[in-house]
Amino acid sequence: MSPKKTKTGLFFGSFNPIHLGHLMIAGYMAEFTDLTAVWFIVSPQNPLKDKRQLLPGLNRLYMANLAVEDEPRFHASTVEFHLPEPSYTVDTVRALRAQHPGKEFVILAGSDILPSLSQWKSHEQLLDLCRFYIYPRKDAETGAFDSHPRMTFVGAPLIGISSSFIREGIRNGRNMQVFLPVKVWNYIEEMGFYR
Repeated sequence: MSPKKTKTGLFFGSFNPIHLGHLMIAGYMAEFTDLTAVWFIVSPQNPLKDKRQLLPGLNRLYMANLAVEDEPRFHASTVEFHLPEPSYTVDTVRALRAQHPGKEFVILAGSDILPSLSQWKSHEQLLDLCRFYIYPRKDAETGAFDSHPRMTFVGAPLIGISSSFIREGIRNGRNMQVFLPVKVWNYIEEMGFYR
């Protein structure tokens, strides 16, 4: 009998910047589900986002590493930095499964992805490869995948912080320190990002 695979959550995002809301969701998933770890998959280029709004990938990865370095269950992954751009979730999952055959991967996603999931590249294959743990997002519409057997809805807290809110606040000269890990805020200030 083969050993039971450990379950690792894959938290995909631009993390532009990573903030306390991301860490709260990941912490909830690590503490209140059957996951043993959460990997933050920093996307160099999300095909659905405007690249002009993004800090360079290595800066966002550095901030993600700063944010997770004191939590042993969290890991900032470079996997998409070694794959063709733009990043497609199905390709990333295939690469991770090949690199880590002893792990079972679960995608962590907000409920706002459900209406557009059918537009994702090879979404049927992705659903074959992975379960999804879905956390609530404000004003998210329902979608055709709400009752899909590979979807597990998790009662994580509703987090009202977004990276765009933080970027806009910084651009408008507001002190956004309370929304970010201290080391991430200090790095943003030091580098003059988002001004």
